[in-house]
Amino acid sequence: MEFMIPKSLKLEHEELHTELVEATKAGGQVAEAARVVAKALHPHFIKEEEYALPPLGLLPALAEGRVPPGMADFLRMTNRLKVNLGQMLQEHQVILAALGNLADAAKKENQMAYVRFTEKLTQHAQTEEEVLYPAAILIGEYLKLKGSK
Repeated sequence: MEFMIPKSLKLEHEELHTELVEATKAGGQVAEAARVVAKALHPHFIKEEEYALPPLGLLPALAEGRVPPGMADFLRMTNRLKVNLGQMLQEHQVILAALGNLADAAKKENQMAYVRFTEKLTQHAQTEEEVLYPAAILIGEYLKLKGSK
């Protein structure tokens, strides 16, 4: 079965990545701080797209009461997220600290677009912690209850 990250989440990741790349080219302290964010964010995004976000693509089918066949791979993903949740949250703290430095540099250099970027990425991380990660884990628990293998 193909693992489909919901399009809205995939597009949001792509937009955040694009804005971060732009920040790394801004010059000055903004670029330096953006590179630190990128160094922390890139491996984190890879993990999310590998195992945290694909299970969310099942939500429409599950909400309709359908459990598509071949859920074993999704269970492996949700189990991996559950096991690595502490590490994912710790990575968020590192990213958020780096974003704070980027926001400070952007304010100092009067580049308010990058301040807004840091706010957007901070909100994204909060949504992941409060909604997306728990939802993905619950999908796994639901699949277990339904007897998926």
